[in-house]
Amino acid sequence: MIIDPLNMTAKQNYKLLIGSVVPRPIAWVSTLSPEGIANLAPFSFFTVVSRNPPMLAFSVGEGVEERAGTVKDTLQNIRDNQEFVINIVTASLANEMAKSGEHVPSEVDEFAYAGLTATESLAVSVPRVLEAPINMECKLHDIIQLGDDHLVIGRLVKFHVKDELYQNGRINLEKLAPIGRLAGNYAPVETIFSLPTENLEDILKTPVDKSMKP
Repeated sequence: MIIDPLNMTAKQNYKLLIGSVVPRPIAWVSTLSPEGIANLAPFSFFTVVSRNPPMLAFSVGEGVEERAGTVKDTLQNIRDNQEFVINIVTASLANEMAKSGEHVPSEVDEFAYAGLTATESLAVSVPRVLEAPINMECKLHDIIQLGDDHLVIGRLVKFHVKDELYQNGRINLEKLAPIGRLAGNYAPVETIFSLPTENLEDILKTPVDKSMKP
């Protein structure tokens, strides 16, 4: 099948994109409003964009229909104070992450709403998620509008890594237990292997979770 995106609606293209670009890491972004209200939201259009200096980027889509004509709180807060924190989501924090992604009024503290602990950052004014095993404090580098979305690029200014995850300058991924986004669903990263390997078929025999809805 050959599909021309120019002949598709934005929603149709979106469904194909999120089902094809998988698994996607999740940036759990905390920000602070000018009134001092903490905001927390997940974004799965997320990646590293520079090694030196270290930079991260995530894409913010349009707001929900009932707030048409406005931008998401995350984007507005970053525009206002030029700072944010990217917290890494693990399997054990999946429910809290999902709750923080619900649409709530701007005056709601989403740390409290999701039952999470806001703790002080070192280089930025924005709080980080204490329960998250990795926090990355960022200063805004640029916001680039791309179509209907906005690409937020941040310069990493401070790393927080739980002691049990840090081993010889690397992150122990098995202990981290990250999750990824698969279209509208999620999956834990459970099978980790190196390449090349002569046992690839045996490694990939891991049973697929049939509980996920298509």
